[in-house]
Amino acid sequence: MTSQVRGGQLARLLGQWHALPGRRRSPDYAALAAAVRGLLADGRLPLGVRLPAERELAEALRISRTTVTAAYRELRESGHLTSRRGAGSWTMLPGGHRVASSGLWTPQDDLDMIDLGIAALAAPPELIPATRAATEDLPRYLGSAGYHPTGIIELREAIARSYAERGLPTSPEQIMVTNGTQHALDLVLRLALAPASSVLVESPTYPNALAALAARRARIATHGLAVDAGWDAELLLGSIRQSRPRLAYLIPDFQNPTGHLMPAELRERVVGAAHAAGTDLVVDESFVDLPLDGTPLPPPTATFDRHSRVITIGGMSKPYWGGLRIGWVRASAPQVQRLAAARIGVDMSSPVLDQLVAVHLLAEASTIVTARRTQLARQRDALLAALAERLPQWRVAVPRGGVTLWAELDGPVSSALARAAEEVGVRLAPGPRFGLDGTLERFLRLPFTLPAADLVDAVHRIAAVRYDLDRAGRPQWREPSVIA
Repeated sequence: MTSQVRGGQLARLLGQWHALPGRRRSPDYAALAAAVRGLLADGRLPLGVRLPAERELAEALRISRTTVTAAYRELRESGHLTSRRGAGSWTMLPGGHRVASSGLWTPQDDLDMIDLGIAALAAPPELIPATRAATEDLPRYLGSAGYHPTGIIELREAIARSYAERGLPTSPEQIMVTNGTQHALDLVLRLALAPASSVLVESPTYPNALAALAARRARIATHGLAVDAGWDAELLLGSIRQSRPRLAYLIPDFQNPTGHLMPAELRERVVGAAHAAGTDLVVDESFVDLPLDGTPLPPPTATFDRHSRVITIGGMSKPYWGGLRIGWVRASAPQVQRLAAARIGVDMSSPVLDQLVAVHLLAEASTIVTARRTQLARQRDALLAALAERLPQWRVAVPRGGVTLWAELDGPVSSALARAAEEVGVRLAPGPRFGLDGTLERFLRLPFTLPAADLVDAVHRIAAVRYDLDRAGRPQWREPSVIA
């Protein structure tokens, strides 16, 4: 799937790219090439995208075409650009270097480790009484076989009501209960995505979504998110219109890992562009229940859908508990029936007892989720304060919701820092796990789901190893850790 970035778009991404004045000033062409390499390393400029013609970029940047020609030549020599005469130039990385996103589990829990790889909270106190109440409800289901491919009606009604409360009328027939949000995504991909189909995702994005797409042998293109601003509307809409992907996977509500919130106007435009391009949108709402600081939520993306192009997935892992494997799909009733038919060959249905527990937890949503938001805001602020004190060189945009910070480091050391931090008892999720092809080495995801004291302790340990990183010994290979 090939898309093209126009001259004005690339100029906006480049920003203040000029070489700094001084006795050691580098030529403008070298500064321009370095700026493009920086965009590629950060994931803001996707791989495999066609750059503007030399004349077009020169006009957009108001520089000579000779400077652009020399910059493109340097990018080709460094392996960041490939060109064909008369066809254009495409972005790439040197030597075909790739870093896979596996999201694998370690074989056992390490209780002495401060685990910042998992962005999820411990169970709420309401879980125990909800479980007791569910066992009392269970007998009325014991007279049947217990298979409910779309979910028990009580839970589907509760989920449908939660959408209606957000301004999106939904019937239980539009809901299918799944074994978590990841299971929901996998089922949607089985139904909507043929092998080798084209898919557009954000960069960075959720690693396990990339793993699911890789399992379907999808051809993945990316839309890079800015640290502060999030989505570039012109580039995102242009990517959909130009490349016409079969499917786009987006996280508009407190995006994982950046925490960005997509504005309502862009949601509407994305849905319109997807309809025009024949693209299905899979919208992941895993964090929609967790706005912080009173942040108002835009309407659900599916609000703007008039052609059954939006399939919404969500679940209880983030606002409630990851150990309760309850997720769901919201789609048109015919799509839900097709999903249920596809599910029969996978796992038949979700456990009835777990679904009954979910019903009781959702009945207490206002109490549970309000407490979660207060807890997360307090822990986020503690993490931000510790970073400002111990690692002031790092740049962090304060998220208005969700459970993670996306930190821009003071160098491309994310993977090395993760290895070093493990030596002092901190497990990290390095930036490349959230992107493709070895990009995002200057970034690190830091969840604020642990107690404040643990977060502050973790930052102190990270800061200590960061300052010694340049003198570190040979890397130690370890089992991959879970990122959730």
